[in-house]
Amino acid sequence: MTSAFAAGGDHRSLPVPDGLDGMRLDQAVARLFGLSRTAAAALVDAGDALVDGTARPNSHKVKAGSWLDVTLPAPVAPPTIVPQAVPGLRVVYADDDIVVVDKPVGVAAHPSPGWTGPTVIGALAAIGHRISTSGAAERQGVVHRLDVGTTGIMAVAKSEHAYTALKRAFKYREVDKGYHAVVQGHLDPLRGTVDAPIDRHPTHDYRWAVVSGGKPSITHYDTLEAFPAASLVDVRLETGRTHQIRVHFSTMRHPCVGDLTYGADPTLSARLGLSRQWLHARELSFLHPRTGDEVRFVSDYPDDLERALQILRD
Repeated sequence: MTSAFAAGGDHRSLPVPDGLDGMRLDQAVARLFGLSRTAAAALVDAGDALVDGTARPNSHKVKAGSWLDVTLPAPVAPPTIVPQAVPGLRVVYADDDIVVVDKPVGVAAHPSPGWTGPTVIGALAAIGHRISTSGAAERQGVVHRLDVGTTGIMAVAKSEHAYTALKRAFKYREVDKGYHAVVQGHLDPLRGTVDAPIDRHPTHDYRWAVVSGGKPSITHYDTLEAFPAASLVDVRLETGRTHQIRVHFSTMRHPCVGDLTYGADPTLSARLGLSRQWLHARELSFLHPRTGDEVRFVSDYPDDLERALQILRD
């Protein structure tokens, strides 16, 4: 295979930092350059990551001070926003500054590499909402996100002023984000706080994990109802890390029911008819960026989550 070194790619040379001493080569490359583990491994396999001038396998343990020569792949063009009507997506509130939607399952917040399904931004474009142009091209106006498999309330900025104000409010934890989740088993204590840092999973792409040195992540929870096999909990987030609720409950060995990615029991998921995690963005409240008045929005459970809850109650 021809190396990209010969093709004159984006070439980087640097020593291995002390903090990566003893790490696998593919993992070290992923950490240093913000790549996925899969992308880093492909780079190493192609001969585009040399250690002291020599090609090594992915499993090679790097040493602090060793010299890395890496050729990074060409940047991928950002996905474009395609207006597309989304059945089930409901606009809860809209004015000149914000639009608040009730997002159904199977819809991403915005376009991203590898995602070909519907998006909130595409849906809003299809029904004529002009969104703030602030932010990355593919996620203009997006001030917070919900996972594809998570339903519920999501706000998007329409004006530049609203985008700036809401991004600041989320950053400084001035937004009240309330979720309901059904988790396996019974939490002990029934009410508590999880304060555990989250970052990308060290070995599994598309997953996140509690890891030393990760970003601070704080989740408050309170049990609302207990069933023989599971519990309905109210969740309040201080921070908004990717998959935060799912990761924190999985770490406590109480994964969200239906969340097979994070260790949920597939037998229970099948009994409840769930093909995704039981997790719903129940309410969202913040100060309106224009008026300064508090606004609050609430979403009812969608049919699949309501049906699973009734089976647990019965």
